[in-house]
Amino acid sequence: MDDGLYIKRNVWEQLGADEKAEVFTLGEKFKSFMDAAKTERFGVKAIIEEAKKHGFVSLEEAGALKAGRKIYCENRGKNVILAVIGEESLEEGVNVVGCHLDSPRLDIKQNPLYEGDGMALMKTHYYGLLRKYQWVALPLALYGVVITGRGEKLEIAIGDEEDDPVFYVSDILPHLGKDQNIKSLEQAVTGEDMNLIVGSLPADGKDNRFKRQVLNILNKKYGICEEDFLSAELQAVPAGKARDVGFDRSMVAAYGQDDKVCAFTALEAILNVNNNRKTAVAFFVDKEEIGNVGATGMHSRFFENVLTELLFKENEKYCDVRLGRLLTKSNVLSADVAAAMDPTHPEILERQNAAVIGHGISIVKYTGANGKEGANDANAEYLGYIRRIFHENHIVWQTAELGKCDQGGGGTIAYVMANHNMNVVDVGVPVLSMHAPYELTNKPDIYMTVKAYRSFWEEGA
Repeated sequence: MDDGLYIKRNVWEQLGADEKAEVFTLGEKFKSFMDAAKTERFGVKAIIEEAKKHGFVSLEEAGALKAGRKIYCENRGKNVILAVIGEESLEEGVNVVGCHLDSPRLDIKQNPLYEGDGMALMKTHYYGLLRKYQWVALPLALYGVVITGRGEKLEIAIGDEEDDPVFYVSDILPHLGKDQNIKSLEQAVTGEDMNLIVGSLPADGKDNRFKRQVLNILNKKYGICEEDFLSAELQAVPAGKARDVGFDRSMVAAYGQDDKVCAFTALEAILNVNNNRKTAVAFFVDKEEIGNVGATGMHSRFFENVLTELLFKENEKYCDVRLGRLLTKSNVLSADVAAAMDPTHPEILERQNAAVIGHGISIVKYTGANGKEGANDANAEYLGYIRRIFHENHIVWQTAELGKCDQGGGGTIAYVMANHNMNVVDVGVPVLSMHAPYELTNKPDIYMTVKAYRSFWEEGA
């Protein structure tokens, strides 16, 4: 504030030499996390591995609760909760940072494999809101699990190692693109056009030679038969590692930064939480991109069930009244990315209320569309509380919203968590090219977000 004016500040201008060095060190850790967490399953795996290194134990192993105890609880390999027990009783509420691990991608269909015109291909179904034309003519990696007829669980990760093959969705050549050129962006590439090329080497025999050769390779390497695709979850995602962007290496391009950049910052913050009065909870959830549905989505009872278990462990007593009190007195940061101002496309955002790359963590009071439909819309009292924490801890922050009125819109997990009668506001990292195969973030924003989440946990009353 200068003379009563609200002024957005560039993070770099608020940092000393030591902190600037920390920004780049953190950037290297962030890129490593992004490379290890291409999907929600691999994200959960990476989070638990790191948590264990910092003294977190499973809920079953935790024993009696006491201040400083570090606990994790996993759900079906797709979401996980980390908690650092605070000094106050759980009934006084918890402080939660919640983010999602799923990102737009191409899911392999249940009966995917076919052949045509000298190639073997797989049918896909796109997952989440993506611009389909961005996903063609792009090297893709294949991740996921296959449950075989023998009941064996096989983990698949092909396309990101240097000697791995990649996969590919073809596009029409511009020389013959007359009909495609007059279609809208939405119609130029359809969902059923997004077929994954997986081979072109024929097997011996007359029928299904290209398809059978792929099956021969899969059977030899993994013991997979065609029917095993029926009990598989395979995802095609952009191949390649997270990379620095710019001559100054100040930014990062990577797949899935919505919302794994907030997952990374939440993880990094909770691993270092100390002396927290309220119990600190980091919740890494699945299925946000398709409406928070399913047993691993935010609408699941998993979150409540874990809190119930913690309440019981606290003094071997539980009742619905205690859980209700816990939830009512809890505070939540819905950790999701914000749309950043793009100097090439400024017309979609309202500049006065848009996030700017390099100006710190973004507080988004509401998302939604069509007059805030589907929004959480945080109350003024809670926004004032978060402002105070950020100011007192020298957090560089800004406000943001998701585009101009009537331009479009979207949502987060915020409204679902607010249904539990908790205070909730969206607070996260600004992103350029959201939902594209590669998204762009700024390293000082990531650094400031880690500080913000840790301050929320340690200073939150």
